[in-house]
Amino acid sequence: MTAEIFERALLALMLIGVGFGACWLYNHVFLLHIRRRRLRLEGARLDKPLILYFTSPTCAPCHTLQRPAIQRLVEQLGETLQVVEVDVSQQPELARQWGIISVPSTIVLSASGEARYINHGVALAEKLLKQLNSL
Repeated sequence: MTAEIFERALLALMLIGVGFGACWLYNHVFLLHIRRRRLRLEGARLDKPLILYFTSPTCAPCHTLQRPAIQRLVEQLGETLQVVEVDVSQQPELARQWGIISVPSTIVLSASGEARYINHGVALAEKLLKQLNSL
């Protein structure tokens, strides 16, 4: 009985590991794909880092978690950061070009316009700050 529980636990851990590995691989392949594009964004300047924030009017986590996290960053970093908010219901083509399939999603771009990080789901202010500091 104990050996059977151990085997099942080991199998569960292996499946979790495969899932995390697949997610990590997807993010890296996706990031390589969008790095090649360097799409121009209206109103974006190439002299400072940018957070491209995809949202929608019906997205509760966008308004209750992601937007306040980005606001904290703007208050903390001030003029050294720019944020472009994209409403996917108003600009679905832009969301499609960037490969966005869920909101909230954030893409951190370097000052040269290169996509460096992608965050599917809510990204806390600390995570975004760490990503910005590594640019």
